[in-house]
Amino acid sequence: METKDHRQRLLELIKRDAVFRGKFVLSSGKESSYYIDLRLVTLSSEGSYLIAEVLFDLLKNEDFDAIGGLTMGADPICAAYSAISFLKGRPASAFIVRKEEKKHGKTKLIEGPLKKGTRVVIVDDVATSGGSLVKAADAVKSVGCTVVRVLSILDRGEGAAEELSKRGYELVSVYGKKDLGI
Repeated sequence: METKDHRQRLLELIKRDAVFRGKFVLSSGKESSYYIDLRLVTLSSEGSYLIAEVLFDLLKNEDFDAIGGLTMGADPICAAYSAISFLKGRPASAFIVRKEEKKHGKTKLIEGPLKKGTRVVIVDDVATSGGSLVKAADAVKSVGCTVVRVLSILDRGEGAAEELSKRGYELVSVYGKKDLGI
């Protein structure tokens, strides 16, 4: 399957399995007439594979060591990417940023093999306000990592790109709301 086919098939899965209409409250607190539950795709075997392939192609010219983001949306994406990057000879570790620091053990905010100087890509499944992406970027910067790219599978077009731009990041998204026909 070629990259174009991966993108098309992934979009088909998202439209078929992850888009719901109704009345929903989003994590940003906004109300919406639709909800995109990408975990239904990112946690499926085919969706996981397709996302990894699409992101690998998207990031093929980036110089980075690890990929991660705020738990829960980023977790399956990062794990899939890390596995495929190893198979393709350009290994990148995965990491997870907790919503809050652990209260026990090593009291970590970030799980995974990050160390000062690591070049990272921050990822999320759906970008709305950009809050999850900003929180993850701030967390890795606080431990001395460099954010080289910020991306999402889907940008709802509700302010995430603008919020990230204020902080010096360009949001790159695989799909936008218009790709879903919403």
